[in-house]
Amino acid sequence: MFSYLLNRMTYGILVLFGVVVVIFFLFNVLPGDPARMMLGQRADMASVEAINKDLGRDKPLYLQFLNYLNDLSPISFHSIGDANSYWYLDPAKFGKTLKLTPLGRDHALVLKAPYLRRSYQSKRNVSEILVEGFINTSILAVVAMAFAIIIGIAIGIACALYKNSFFDRFSIVFSVLGMSLPSFFVAILNAWIFAFVFVKYTGLNMTGSLFSVDDFGRGEYLDLKNLILPALTLGIRPLAIIVELTRNSLLEEMAQDYIRTARAKGLGKFRVIFKHAMKNALNPVVTAISGWLASLLAGAVFVEFIFDWKGIGVVIVNALDKYDFPVVMGAVLFISIILIIINFFVDIIYGMLDPRVRIQ
Repeated sequence: MFSYLLNRMTYGILVLFGVVVVIFFLFNVLPGDPARMMLGQRADMASVEAINKDLGRDKPLYLQFLNYLNDLSPISFHSIGDANSYWYLDPAKFGKTLKLTPLGRDHALVLKAPYLRRSYQSKRNVSEILVEGFINTSILAVVAMAFAIIIGIAIGIACALYKNSFFDRFSIVFSVLGMSLPSFFVAILNAWIFAFVFVKYTGLNMTGSLFSVDDFGRGEYLDLKNLILPALTLGIRPLAIIVELTRNSLLEEMAQDYIRTARAKGLGKFRVIFKHAMKNALNPVVTAISGWLASLLAGAVFVEFIFDWKGIGVVIVNALDKYDFPVVMGAVLFISIILIIINFFVDIIYGMLDPRVRIQ
């Protein structure tokens, strides 16, 4: 099991390196001058050259790539004393650092947080922008997935226990419908029904984030009702998939020989289901949950944009609209790390649920 997880970790690091290579060269060959984006089209040449020098864009592309890798790496090479060096350890950029070992008189290996550059538009560190958006997105994603998991598994078990009943057939129709509808359409439909047509009964808003601002004295306050519609919208599709997978997987397990043996030994129906069948039936469900959770944490762009939920999705849309390449590059890299980490933990859960994974 340990060697398997080590191989998965190595695979994840290689995937992450490939993502870094792709996004760096992709965004550095796109048209557009970041200096003019920051200063405006009427900026003079001296100011443009100064900004490009500060961004390191006056260097050859391979040096820019090496510097980008150096900025991302937690252990990096820097110049300590020369403020004009391309590799200078600027406290304004890197924040708190720990000097590990000197390399000559003016250079050293340094332990630091990964540096994702600065936004062209706001001049803020990209990491700060992403962390703010990720907090809102993670809250929305966790609530949506909790809703989908609890309701979906419960309905799936009920459908398997009462196969071919009216409830089972209705649930199948609901699952197909939930999987078929695009998220942006469901978002618009939910916003129109619950926050426009029936607003006097629900009291919900068509747009809004986790915190709202009251202009009449309360200032900024926590507004949890704004979480209901986007969480419901995001949870519908994974809910439909979890219902279908739980039902089909449990029915398949209930037909296995070991279930018949357990019943022949006199075990009760619910003990057979929850102690034996469910444990093996959850493998495909865990796969679906991990994939959807990773997708939601990565940023449900359309849903966040429609409900004006201040998460990663809105950050990405605004950055693309303004050609703010460092923010987009940082967001793509951030999303890739989330996917890799979640897949790694899913492999651990597989090992806990299925002994065959540990043997392999």
